[in-house]
Amino acid sequence: MKAVLMAAGMGTRVSKEIKSIPKCTVRVGEKTLIEHTISQLRRKEVKEIAVVVGYQANRLCDLLKGEGLHIYHNPFFDMTNSIASLWFAREFLHGDDFLLLNADLYMEERVLDEILADEASPVLFSDGTRRKEADYKLSYRDGVLQKHGKELDGDEVTGEYLGIAKICRPFLPLFKERMEQLINRQQHHLWWENVLYSFIGERDVYVEEIPPGLFWAEVDTLRDYERILEYANKLAKV
Repeated sequence: MKAVLMAAGMGTRVSKEIKSIPKCTVRVGEKTLIEHTISQLRRKEVKEIAVVVGYQANRLCDLLKGEGLHIYHNPFFDMTNSIASLWFAREFLHGDDFLLLNADLYMEERVLDEILADEASPVLFSDGTRRKEADYKLSYRDGVLQKHGKELDGDEVTGEYLGIAKICRPFLPLFKERMEQLINRQQHHLWWENVLYSFIGERDVYVEEIPPGLFWAEVDTLRDYERILEYANKLAKV
């Protein structure tokens, strides 16, 4: 298993509240968010890890120096979105099953256990208990993605997207080919997840819900970060 951590974005929604540092470098206890995730992945024997940097790349490279990571750089981070960032890491996408995840994601270890045990591909992960407060919303039926977007509302929302997907090796060539097609069409404004979304109606893109009660958060707002700190503080007291 390999993993790609997407860490190139500017995080404009929360940047002022976290002193304009990359979201994945906020501290959770003794580690930054991205260091916490890398440690988790390595405990689960995800040994080959790539990080795509862009915004404040030097800060991230200094932080992760000596970690034995594959580092890729999107120099156009301020004019493109994460599909372009992943395109710069395309040479890493071969030879194994993959986790693709946003680097501002925090999850308790049991969430990662569930993700690694799942056999579907391609599969996005969702929290079915966070429908009303969901940031990026998914609509799925019988475990197959139907719709996606912030604008989804009411009963069509079946869960909140976690910011992580798994792609098994047989699907990788299709994924990479579609990514290249979108890049060649100048679709640089898309998220990396749009590569998967583009298959809706052509083939099944699966969605797996994590078990209720497991903690995760993606740092899109200051409140998200506060939720992570509250959870980490409770753990520290146990």
